[in-house]
Amino acid sequence: MSIYEYHVRKTDQSSVPLEQYKHKVICIVNTASKCGLVGQLDELEELYRKYQDRGFIILGFPSNQFNNQEPLTGGEAAEFCRLNYGVTFPMFDKIDVNGENADPLYRYLVEQTGGGAIKWNFTKFLIGRDGKIIKRFAPITPPKKMTKLIESALEQPIN
Repeated sequence: MSIYEYHVRKTDQSSVPLEQYKHKVICIVNTASKCGLVGQLDELEELYRKYQDRGFIILGFPSNQFNNQEPLTGGEAAEFCRLNYGVTFPMFDKIDVNGENADPLYRYLVEQTGGGAIKWNFTKFLIGRDGKIIKRFAPITPPKKMTKLIESALEQPIN
């Protein structure tokens, strides 16, 4: 099983099969506009711009599950990220990352990494070209700390 079996919702509510990102190295991150870690968007965008031409993509998912730090709708959150942090990577609709209403993708990510529930905003998952999880990164881990693993994953042959 891989992440390619899941679909996610864009801010216009249309469904996107993650299979469309097959053979890319993917970073999946839950975001929140009012979180003290929101500045990580700068580093995430920097990584995206540096590696996107080599097959790297970031998928952002706003979530309001931690101290109501995402009061905006999914569309408003995406716009906030674009206007305030220059985000050009795809942002999706607001979701739950934990609990009964957790998005199926996040349920899968949590189950596969064994780290328990998502603890806070800006938990990052790095996915290889094969759709398998390489590593889960804690919210406080600066995105640039993923650089070596991103480069290594991008060097892997596409099967």
